[in-house]
Amino acid sequence: MYEYEYKTLEELSHRAAQHDIRIADVVIRHEMETSEQTEKVVRQRMVSRLEVFRESIEAGLTDTGTSVSGLVGGDANKLSHSSGRLLGSLPRKAEMYALAVSEANAKMFKIVACPTAGSCGIVPAVLMAVSEELGTSPDENVEALFTAAGIGAVVSRNASVAGAVGGCQAECGTAAAMAAAAAAQLAGGSDDAILQAMALCMKNTLGLACDPVAGLVEVPCVKRNACLAVMAVGAAEMALAGIRSVIPPDEVISAMAEIGRMMPVALKETSDGGLARTETGKAVARRLEQEMNEG
Repeated sequence: MYEYEYKTLEELSHRAAQHDIRIADVVIRHEMETSEQTEKVVRQRMVSRLEVFRESIEAGLTDTGTSVSGLVGGDANKLSHSSGRLLGSLPRKAEMYALAVSEANAKMFKIVACPTAGSCGIVPAVLMAVSEELGTSPDENVEALFTAAGIGAVVSRNASVAGAVGGCQAECGTAAAMAAAAAAQLAGGSDDAILQAMALCMKNTLGLACDPVAGLVEVPCVKRNACLAVMAVGAAEMALAGIRSVIPPDEVISAMAEIGRMMPVALKETSDGGLARTETGKAVARRLEQEMNEG
């Protein structure tokens, strides 16, 4: 057993308290143990992920073209030029950035799957938006991303991050929970507040179906990323105010896993249920199939 190994969030928190370090440090040290790399190498690897975050946000905001299907593209740019009448600066920026990264993914630009390609907009959007609004340092951003990664690893181990296994609650739900934790950390939250943010966020994605129209990671995926980025910011804000989840974080993960097992296959990335089987969803699928056959 590795000194900094953890299988649950409770163990992750315990390791931090045991060594009098933060959750992020436990994740970093465990990565050093398992990869047999120095801290400098491990941290630099995460710095490179942050660079891709910025690149994919910029690409999504500036490229107004559509995906091959024509279903998505240009909405992030549209939002960036809107007056912003309802959301405050931070959540609006998170929403815009999530749209940008998800559109970049749909157009086959470079992204970071965090934890999946279908949920790739949420963590980058929230982390970058919070960082810009609060003026956090590069080192603080790296450490927040390590915290998010540690939470994602626990979810992956004890439930799933795959839409085909657990529905979109496993993909976007996990990403939003990771993002909420990162946001709470960047805002100066304690390790307990970080885990509470994760739990408060994930609870509100339980049962979320994975129902991609025409089997593409575009509708409703792109706009879902944007909406859940805003939810992640809200969950972090509650946790920072001292609001706690009645259900402990690890039990929330267990509930997500159980719901995933109970969920019909039609709602697990098969496009056999939900939005994919609406009249419009079926019409889109027929059109794209026809275009493919003619092309």
